[in-house]
Amino acid sequence: MPGDLDDLRAALLRWYAGARRDLPWRRTSDPYAILVSEVMLQQTQVARVVPRYLEWLEHWPDAGALAAASRAEVLAAWVGLGYNRRAVALHAAAAVVARNGWPADLRTLPGVGPYTAAAVGSFAFGAHVAAVDTNARRVAERLGRGTPGELLPPGRAAEWNQATMELGATVCTARTPRCAECPVAPWCASSGRPPSRPAQRARAERFEDSNRWVRGRVVAALAAGEGLPGDIAPERLEQALTGLQRDGIVRRLGRRYSLG
Repeated sequence: MPGDLDDLRAALLRWYAGARRDLPWRRTSDPYAILVSEVMLQQTQVARVVPRYLEWLEHWPDAGALAAASRAEVLAAWVGLGYNRRAVALHAAAAVVARNGWPADLRTLPGVGPYTAAAVGSFAFGAHVAAVDTNARRVAERLGRGTPGELLPPGRAAEWNQATMELGATVCTARTPRCAECPVAPWCASSGRPPSRPAQRARAERFEDSNRWVRGRVVAALAAGEGLPGDIAPERLEQALTGLQRDGIVRRLGRRYSLG
């Protein structure tokens, strides 16, 4: 098996140059635009994010514009993307940036954890740091040739981060990796082996039976000016409203509720 790490890196970067998907956030180094994309992409499919990302940037092209919007406007624009706390945190982060500029430690921004900080840092600011999402971690573990940080090629962190995430999302997938099509199969300790099966999980509840579904219904209804949904059991509605108020997504005005 070839053993040169430089050859592995070159093979993956060469593959990425020809196979990369043309995604709008890959055409910019603007930290605000990249932060928006990273927050939207958390637990949301790329196909759903692309049109919403473009609409968002057309409406709020920079941190100052987003900071000047009301929380209710931001939440209404987020409807359908799920996990509304992400919108609240993004709005708060934009306010910090508009007021103080981009911090040296991006993790000090509201809602920005280690992965998002590394992604924005490498893609926007050229930081030599590994952005380790689920896909990049899977690729590194299957290669068995070091940690994501140790695999980084000198001076090409941003491109490498995108390449490993792209490989994990499209070829080195969790359940059905396509090893025959993988550009780094000759260097991979797991090539050709069936992926390990995850532990058996208890049967998941229907999404419609979850509190998250109720929360989404409430936010969508308030954004549309319809008031609270009338077809949800009172106890489920009350539980959702309590959490939404705690998270700063909904507020109560007398007997009425509104966003933000």
